Amino acid sequence: MEMKTSIKISPVDISARQKIDIRAGDTVKVWQRIQEKGKIRLQVFEGLVLAVKHGKEPGATFTIRRVSSGVGIEKIFPLYSPMIDKIEVVKRSKVRRAKLYHIRRKAAKEISRQMRNSRLVGENTDDLSETEEEVAKEETVSAEKVIEKTEQKEQTEEPK
Repeated sequence: MEMKTSIKISPVDISARQKIDIRAGDTVKVWQRIQEKGKIRLQVFEGLVLAVKHGKEPGATFTIRRVSSGVGIEKIFPLYSPMIDKIEVVKRSKVRRAKLYHIRRKAAKEISRQMRNSRLVGENTDDLSETEEEVAKEETVSAEKVIEKTEQKEQTEEPK
């Protein structure tokens, strides 16, 4: 008499994870289990999928990027990690690349362009209305603060 025993190797439903179709360009929500003081809570990380590596094999990973408080945050999640509770594809975008690493440089470029434009707006406020003048002044003040901080850092660093 033979007994069939199913041995559970992982607490993750592997077949369900294989069916999830994650691609670069998707916006996904990942519910991550976080253990604090003996309790487990769920935390959502929503962002753009930059890369999916190793397809559906056991070592498969995907990289997600999101911007939080003006700072870009990237996390690499293993597809079959037991610390991931749920993965949900929120939005699917059409992209022409398999890896979207160029998004990092694009974000930095956009910020520098905004800084450049804010300086130009601050110099020429003659023909603007009062509310536009106030906005322009605020932008130039914030831009000047950033410039001052970078100059202070450069001065405090010792030459090599």
